[in-house]
Amino acid sequence: MQILQTRRYFLSGAALAGAAALLPARRGSAEPDLETTSVRLGKTPVICFAPQYVCEDLLRMEGFTDIRYVDTKASIQGQDLAEGKYDFASNVTAQNVVFVDSSLPITLVAGIHAGCYELFPSDGIRNIRDLKGKRVGTIAATDLLEMMAAFVDLDPKKDLTIIDDPEAKPLEQFIQGKLDAYMALPPEPQLLHARGFSDVIVRTATDRPWSQYFCCTLAARRDFVARNPVATKRVIRAMLKAADLCASEPERAARRLVDGGFVDNYEYALQTLNDNPYAHWRDYDAEDTVRFYALRLHEVGVIKNLPQRIIADGTDFRFFDELKRELKA
Repeated sequence: MQILQTRRYFLSGAALAGAAALLPARRGSAEPDLETTSVRLGKTPVICFAPQYVCEDLLRMEGFTDIRYVDTKASIQGQDLAEGKYDFASNVTAQNVVFVDSSLPITLVAGIHAGCYELFPSDGIRNIRDLKGKRVGTIAATDLLEMMAAFVDLDPKKDLTIIDDPEAKPLEQFIQGKLDAYMALPPEPQLLHARGFSDVIVRTATDRPWSQYFCCTLAARRDFVARNPVATKRVIRAMLKAADLCASEPERAARRLVDGGFVDNYEYALQTLNDNPYAHWRDYDAEDTVRFYALRLHEVGVIKNLPQRIIADGTDFRFFDELKRELKA
């Protein structure tokens, strides 16, 4: 676990807390007391989870006094959450749906933002259909690649060869010209753009239908939500205000990410915050997002349950929907 107390981190946090004062205030002075003043958040080096990493002072404003970030890896963070190593974690919606389908005791409680992924092609590839018979690399988007292929009537199991083993270093293979395309998650898009890869055939922040849904959602331990509804709502509120701050104060938020040890490269962090629509969480429907991804994942055989079961078993968006009304722009 890591508690962040550096002077630069404190100063940037104070600046963000000051900016937060300009956001809609927490409503209802008669709100019930917190059931717990402790909260633990998962920590992975994924820049687009930024609201989770710049919300510490906002959580303190909500009454939390013991805030901890627990190191995990993207490949196991759903299991770590289910096992109680921390209480909340942002993740790609498709992966969260897979975790619910696997009967992990987690609950999706909020949408955070759309966007994140960019699909980079080699020469001669102009759209997803052109990937038929090609080798495509990724580290964290196998399910998304399969859904995109199926969406344009390709058979993702037969028509694509997906290289997703980290040991195979698919990003390096793509840079060296050994793969035909690469699906990138921040900071990979920023790295590729910096290396001169300018062509992108899909950008989920802007290209339909992917841009119409939350790319990333916030999941919680199911028992935490059941035992601590007041705390759950306040965590979500802090996250949503942090998303607004990522949009309105990207330079400060990026500096906070670096000073807090969440990411290494300030320029990549700033570019990610500028590229992704953090301010538009009010415009998306979280339940519809889960329904969309669950249907796509079911169609390609990644999950066994239909969307209705995923929503019933693994979501609780009541606080998120309340906050969309309370935190009006």
